[in-house]
Amino acid sequence: MVRGVVFDLDGVLADTERLQWAAYRHVLAEFGVDVGVDEYSREWIRTGFGPEYACRTYRLPMTPDELRARKVPGYLALLRAGVAPIPGAPEAVRRLRATHRLGLATNTARAETEFILDRIGLAGLLHAVVAREDYERPKPAPDAYLAAAAALGLAPAECVVVEDTERGVKAALAAGMRVLAAPNELTTDNDFAGCVGRVGHLDELTVDLLCGLG
Repeated sequence: MVRGVVFDLDGVLADTERLQWAAYRHVLAEFGVDVGVDEYSREWIRTGFGPEYACRTYRLPMTPDELRARKVPGYLALLRAGVAPIPGAPEAVRRLRATHRLGLATNTARAETEFILDRIGLAGLLHAVVAREDYERPKPAPDAYLAAAAALGLAPAECVVVEDTERGVKAALAAGMRVLAAPNELTTDNDFAGCVGRVGHLDELTVDLLCGLG
């Protein structure tokens, strides 16, 4: 029986991927590098190791973690200027909250996560929020989803994950969870093998759908 739903943040609940891309693009431009949206989608979103790729490919004079840190001020400025929920996300959370334990598992830092949830109207509506500081290895390792299940007080097999990326799907499957794919325009070409279903819009994420998963 499905007792819990664990959401990814970026691209599933919050429309932040293009803001992330813009922030990285601004930093990389200082070094004469222009990363297009296809390259960003392939190397950052799909794998989660975009900074490693950029430092290696463009021989940047910094480490991947330094590149991540340089991106943060610009990204926060873009978030403050306006971040929107993915269509249907607030409604889905409110709809499922009465019947299921709801969690979030993200590679995003806690301060950014809490800011985003507040801005998109979801602060306080999730029963557990697991951010990057709460586990050791980032997705596609299973750590984030295992931590989310523990925080919800549920076994991994009792949880369904809603993910938009290939690396997120791999993380959830490795944690022993079922996965519903919810791709956005930047991730439709990701590999969603192993998912129990796919939704084109979060309006499709209903109690009946979850009950049909067993």
